[in-house]
Amino acid sequence: MNFGGKMQGLTCVKVVWLVVPLLLSVALPTLAQPSPGSPNPPAQLSAPSPKAAQPNPKALIDEVWQIVTRTYIDTSFNGQNWQAVREQYLARNYASVEEAHQAIKQMLQLLGDRYTRFMTPEAFRAAMVQTAGEPGNIGLKLHWDKRIKALVVGLAAEASPAFKAGLLPGDRLLSIDGRSTQNMFEYEASGLSTGTPGTPVVLSVKRGQQTLQFTATRSAEKFSPLYSRSQITAFGNVGYIRLLEFGPNASNSMQTTIQAFEKKPVVGYILDLRSNPGGLLYAGIELTRQWLQSGTILSMTGRDRNVEKEQANQRALTSKPLVVLVDEGSAAASEILASALQENQRAVLVGTPTYGQNSVQSVRGLTNASGLAVTIAKWTTAKGLDISKTGIVPDVRINLTPTQRQDLVRKRSLGTSADPQYKAAIQALSQQVKGSSR
Repeated sequence: MNFGGKMQGLTCVKVVWLVVPLLLSVALPTLAQPSPGSPNPPAQLSAPSPKAAQPNPKALIDEVWQIVTRTYIDTSFNGQNWQAVREQYLARNYASVEEAHQAIKQMLQLLGDRYTRFMTPEAFRAAMVQTAGEPGNIGLKLHWDKRIKALVVGLAAEASPAFKAGLLPGDRLLSIDGRSTQNMFEYEASGLSTGTPGTPVVLSVKRGQQTLQFTATRSAEKFSPLYSRSQITAFGNVGYIRLLEFGPNASNSMQTTIQAFEKKPVVGYILDLRSNPGGLLYAGIELTRQWLQSGTILSMTGRDRNVEKEQANQRALTSKPLVVLVDEGSAAASEILASALQENQRAVLVGTPTYGQNSVQSVRGLTNASGLAVTIAKWTTAKGLDISKTGIVPDVRINLTPTQRQDLVRKRSLGTSADPQYKAAIQALSQQVKGSSR
């Protein structure tokens, strides 16, 4: 199974593999560093130039069709006569590239896969900038809520403009600067919130029955997706780590944090993945290897039906007791990490069932600076579980109402004794620590 191979007749084959709820597994992608020993490491992908040459509209449509033909996971193309689809769309006349963009979107809808998606040059450029963590962002975190079919605000870093403006987890995002976010991917909307540092961006959300507007000022600061602290408990010091996304620097940040805790030392860890929508595939795998000494992480199947397994590599940074906090906002790469730790009996999971995102997308630039995300693989857990319908069920289930969660975030009490899920995690960790000391 060669996801990284070159395709004949195609240009611009720089590819990034993602895992987030909507495609970036989705979605968001770039600048991923190859994992050591990875057979097919992704190439780095930079933001496209807005002045890229404009291709013939039909050539762009055919470029997209060929990429899908050669890489899409479903070789039946959702039961479509894919060759006839090509002939149909190339037989039309297009007055502009913009008309071709609309035709491409219609063509991709035939696949019935929300994660295989065309991005206009504007959306692709915004996605690349957002993923790379470029200055001029507000730290906005989003995930797709399958129940209400809308973008929902996730957990933002407390130092970020999004948090300071008053946005809270569970807010339904309606628009950004007056532009509707209906049918947008997370990374497109997050990208639209990015701009020149110091400029304002207005976000409209629905909270309960209220429609609210918040103005955030874009910042030149980069906001760390990782927060950590140690807490003294009756059974010893505990290392608490909250990770908000699996970006290009997640592995290095986690390594530094674990190593610092090991020097203190701590008796165990709580890893908080709540509202973490995922990110880069290999970030998820590398972080898992930092916690898991041996065992299978996941199995991945592509269009050729060959199965490739990712394994731990005997390089775990700690073997101390571990509890992982998850919820319905934990998706994709978060689920890779959580499922591997649970099924290899490395950690106890506490919280609520996760999102259920098990597809892998490649994101690549096209000849006119637009972009294309294509589902190239599906993954199952170490034990072969398909989580797409059930998510990952925690070992200890503790529910939080939306109001409870928003109150905890507003009061900066998430991950404290005021947090019922965190209290349950401390209790589960206490049992592990006491058991390991016998």
